[in-house]
Amino acid sequence: MHFLLSCTHVVLLIEDKYQSLTVTKTPHNTPITGEIVLLGTGTSVGVPSIGCGCDVCTSGHPKNQRTRCSVVFGLPAGNLLIDTPPDLRTQLLRENIGIVHSVLFTHEHADHIYGLDDLRLFQFYLGHAVSLYCEEKVEDRIRRSFDYAFPTVEPTHRGAIPKLEFQRISTEPFEVLDTPVIPIRLNHGPRFRVLGFRIGNIAYCTDTNEIPEESWPLLEGLDVLILDALRRKPHVTHFGLDDGVAAAEKVGAGQTIFTHISHDLDHEGTNAQLPDSMELGYDGMRIPLT
Repeated sequence: MHFLLSCTHVVLLIEDKYQSLTVTKTPHNTPITGEIVLLGTGTSVGVPSIGCGCDVCTSGHPKNQRTRCSVVFGLPAGNLLIDTPPDLRTQLLRENIGIVHSVLFTHEHADHIYGLDDLRLFQFYLGHAVSLYCEEKVEDRIRRSFDYAFPTVEPTHRGAIPKLEFQRISTEPFEVLDTPVIPIRLNHGPRFRVLGFRIGNIAYCTDTNEIPEESWPLLEGLDVLILDALRRKPHVTHFGLDDGVAAAEKVGAGQTIFTHISHDLDHEGTNAQLPDSMELGYDGMRIPLT
């Protein structure tokens, strides 16, 4: 049994044309301070894949049930989410995470941004906009895809749209929720350059098939590397499993956890073949924050 605890206590104002009320509101929330939670570990179509009857998709094994990729860091100053996948609402409810304080974005692909509207409730718990940390190209895509969230007129009521505030980032280190973050440039096939992030001695590097030469030093001395590994054979925009293992061996982290996994990889069978320091991640996996 989980006891739902409060990590934030706020007062919110609910207004309509008939009344103005002050209501005390506390989010139902299980604190995750000192932990990382893998919210989703699946590829862009998720696992099971729609219409697929393969052994993995029909296995029913809970660790073969993979929603779209995302992770949340339980930092001392709040919950830091990386990416807003289409499954975000389901993920946060599943893990009893009732509040997100800030968001980082790796890149602008649909499976990493299209859950953005699920941030809409957090303005009530925070009392202000949710900060979105991203590169210019990601901001441009979000503004175009979610144009209703950036109206030129006042919304009809509070909560009608997500309240968001962009914070522009590059490959220069920055700070969010009082924590230093080191961006890591990664190649995602021949056309896209994305960001991984290092927080302390943990690095999150999804959606990549190549780590540029200048990025390798940023991965030195890791306790945990969370790395892309889509399937067994190579892919034009993602590490295949063998390439992911080779990259992980070069990094030499104490532990490597693979993510962005397709239905090509059965959880138990694949883990039995991996080196002792490496394993497939799974939805809901928790890792101590070092």
